[in-house]
Amino acid sequence: MSDNDKVVSKRAYALDALRGYAILTMVLSAMVAERVLPGWMYHTQTPPPDHVYNPALTGLTWVDLVFPFFLFAMGAAFPFSIKRKFERGMSKWTLAYDAVKRGIQLVFFAIFLQHFYPYMLDAPQNYRSWFLAILCFMVLFPMFMRIPIKMPSWAHTTIKLAAYVVATLMMLLTKHADGTTLNLYSSNVIILLLANMALFASLLYIVTIHKPLVRLMVLLPLMAFMLSATIDGSWTKIVFQYSPIGWMFRFDYLKYLFIVIPGSIAGEVLLAWMSKPSDSDKHTDEERVRWQSGILVFLTLGIIVCNLVGLYTHSFVTDLLVTLILLAIGRFTLHKTSGTGLLWKKLFTYGSYLLILGLLFDPFQGGIKKDPATFSYFFVTSGLAFMALIFFHIVCDFYHCHRGTKFLVMSGQNPMIAYVAGDLLIMPLFNIIGVFPFIISFCGASPWLGFMQGIFFTTLSVLVTMFFTKIKWFWRT
Repeated sequence: MSDNDKVVSKRAYALDALRGYAILTMVLSAMVAERVLPGWMYHTQTPPPDHVYNPALTGLTWVDLVFPFFLFAMGAAFPFSIKRKFERGMSKWTLAYDAVKRGIQLVFFAIFLQHFYPYMLDAPQNYRSWFLAILCFMVLFPMFMRIPIKMPSWAHTTIKLAAYVVATLMMLLTKHADGTTLNLYSSNVIILLLANMALFASLLYIVTIHKPLVRLMVLLPLMAFMLSATIDGSWTKIVFQYSPIGWMFRFDYLKYLFIVIPGSIAGEVLLAWMSKPSDSDKHTDEERVRWQSGILVFLTLGIIVCNLVGLYTHSFVTDLLVTLILLAIGRFTLHKTSGTGLLWKKLFTYGSYLLILGLLFDPFQGGIKKDPATFSYFFVTSGLAFMALIFFHIVCDFYHCHRGTKFLVMSGQNPMIAYVAGDLLIMPLFNIIGVFPFIISFCGASPWLGFMQGIFFTTLSVLVTMFFTKIKWFWRT
């Protein structure tokens, strides 16, 4: 029997669940009522009641975690997509071409999406803006999915190119509320950042596909470059601020490599566990691993909550001490382990290191901030993402709670639809039938109802995403 025949057919739903959690909380944070909820329900730097951006504010809320968690999940997916393709014989040049194509597609997606948000089309919004938003949603299907009909490859390509042509014509011919049409600088900043990471992080991963240490070492000169770029008059600041294509790329975007690259390390650890031969777990102490899993579920969740509370309330010393105690308990719990426990031990070690590093960086750059992002933010959120991955792995892959996490997994498998369904389909439909203003006025009456508004619209986005995932209509770049 060959080694390949001994490999267990495992599937890690944890990564899909983490990605699904990130995308759904991203949607939820945008759907909750403004002004009426406590400050920790919004980004730290856009507090209620006015939600005016204040760069001087420091701290961390659950909303500040959703984007770095998604970036981390993106990096963790590299070994499952790029590395597997390489090991199956695809050349690095082909992989690089795919990365460039993916990045360009996501940039187009960011621009197209931003141009057809209803609030961008008309002020106040009207039937024109709502129907155009729904049309945008429909055009995205042939653009990002393979039509489920048997036809030649050239036919699929023709349909995809036709969708891009239609989208371009829509942007050229549709006037916005300010009287403009196509504007390359008008784009969804979140998708634009993801596009840059999909390109540059993928290229870095391809070059260092079997050299994770080299991949991590690249972050050191990047850190030096970023720090020296803060000095007025330095050549590094001139280079850092220069971009010949500012609507598509800025050197500042590369800072998110500090989250994506640790994610790629997590993905490799997860892939190595999945690829173990079937006879490698025969000496596993199942009883020990089971009680370790029970402790880790609460411990990883506790570490995340502890840091959210501690950093938001600026209780730095207390947060650091409690975090160190929890990490020590985790280390002691995993001191002797086997089987799946070894996976958790590796992930916990990486996460602990990054979390401690981030907390030690907290006094630097004026405290932890999402924007402008500090090194404390990069390391703390990466460390917490490792803890979240452990949590979801235990729940989804060890305890096999598939029914309870199905909505997260299916959303994580189709994140692009989950991200846009609310703004391009659900909200326009509710406005067209005339019930959206009533919901807004009713839910804005109290904090509890304001939160339920977010839950309601996020649930609808989940149901739409699950439907398309169920029929295997995936959007892919």
